[in-house]
Amino acid sequence: MDDRTFRNAMGKFATGVTIITTSVNNHVHGMTANAFMSVSLNPKLVLISIGEKANMNQRIKESGKFGVSILTKDQQEMSMYFAGQLKEQREIDFDWIQGIPVVPNSIANIACNVNASYQAGDHTLYIGEVTDISVKDGDPLTFFEGKYRNLVNL
Repeated sequence: MDDRTFRNAMGKFATGVTIITTSVNNHVHGMTANAFMSVSLNPKLVLISIGEKANMNQRIKESGKFGVSILTKDQQEMSMYFAGQLKEQREIDFDWIQGIPVVPNSIANIACNVNASYQAGDHTLYIGEVTDISVKDGDPLTFFEGKYRNLVNL
């Protein structure tokens, strides 16, 4: 199969949208990602997948920590900003959990210490041990077939 067929097939899996954040030398760094999943309840572990060439990869290696903010349907513009789709500079007033920056008003914010990392193809998989979490009600922003979507109750 060619790369386009593979990407198209993977796009058939609807996901939530997250922003991965970390802080290095008092500078917050973030990126939009949908490669996120829970791994274990005991201990509480999650997994993120970061491209080897992404700046965030080195930032997480340096900090040893990361935050995951699960976005609401009203945060598509925030997702687009951290995906590099909006070019104007913005001042973001991050919330902080356990010394880790997270996106305010998300439906969940998860603070993690890196538990392990594994290179897999052209990505690094980071297993994060959850150190704190906050959750609020709301509808998630979703991604399907390369487009942002919202859940619709049938």
